[in-house]
Amino acid sequence: MGRQMCELCKDRRAALIRPRNRQQLCQQCFFVAFENEIHKTIVDNRLFKPGERVAIAASGGKDSTVLAHVLTELNRRHNYGLDLFLLSIDEGITGYRDDSLETVKRNEIQYGIPLEVLSYKALYGWSMDEIVREIGRKNNCTFCGVFRRQALDRGAAKVKADKMATGHNADDIAETVLLNIIRGDIARLSRCTAIITGEEGALPRCKPFNLGNLDCLFTYAYYKKLDYFSTECTYSPNAYRGYAREFIKDLESIRPRAILDIIKSGESFRFALTTKMPEQGTCEKCGYISSQKWCKACVLLDGLNRGLPRLGIGRTRGKSSSATGIQTDNSCSDKQTSIRNDKRILKPSLDF
Repeated sequence: MGRQMCELCKDRRAALIRPRNRQQLCQQCFFVAFENEIHKTIVDNRLFKPGERVAIAASGGKDSTVLAHVLTELNRRHNYGLDLFLLSIDEGITGYRDDSLETVKRNEIQYGIPLEVLSYKALYGWSMDEIVREIGRKNNCTFCGVFRRQALDRGAAKVKADKMATGHNADDIAETVLLNIIRGDIARLSRCTAIITGEEGALPRCKPFNLGNLDCLFTYAYYKKLDYFSTECTYSPNAYRGYAREFIKDLESIRPRAILDIIKSGESFRFALTTKMPEQGTCEKCGYISSQKWCKACVLLDGLNRGLPRLGIGRTRGKSSSATGIQTDNSCSDKQTSIRNDKRILKPSLDF
């Protein structure tokens, strides 16, 4: 049986079925629908204000590349009045980040957006390759997630950004909801579904793709023939997040709305008034935001520099570290670039 006609234009044959609503769309109508949804998200949630300087967290992967492409296009089409630029972090992972940064440099030319690159080596005195040689592969994502988040904030401050936009999508947010439930991390669970975070600080972060499926982003990048890097991080296969990702994709194959339902559940949680939330302050050592005397990055870096790389790993639940005399907070890796699930959609077909 031949393909159905596009449900929107009725003129062209459908090229894909959207997971969220099972709409059968042609390429052109899919582009329009996807871009309009992102525009609606931006407008409805007032993500940006005219004249703001917005840093796009760019890794060279498909999510951040689609974000750079779409924000550039929407900024021009709808006259947002934003000053956009790309912000990349070189973690120092040979054969992975050095190659992906070449993609970001091409994106800089393709989209006409200036690029700023900061490295772990310059900021912390350590590259991820060096950290892994010290710590091994079991907990390396903890270091990378903590350092990368702070490095992005430092980079944004360096270029005087008013806000940061990240490519986190619905799959990422659903994974984070599950991980925070598993860890019993009430503080992060209470804010992980928010489309804007950090409004109380100097640099708010927003997620324009908060309701966009990973499959939709991949399909958009594929049909638009965007230039992105698609190799899995050398150290990510052992990441704890990967197990949540595989579980969620299995759920989605049975129930297409499972991802959005998980996010909705995360948004609907209500916490007892007696639940004690950490109070945000500043790190006594580096001045970065922290709920403890020292931020997580400083605790981890102190351990590395003293030859005790496992010093800041794990939970302490209010106990002071015997080595530093400070409290450490719970570790939470940022989004780890992975294309495990792209293997099943190397070329988009009519149905995912």
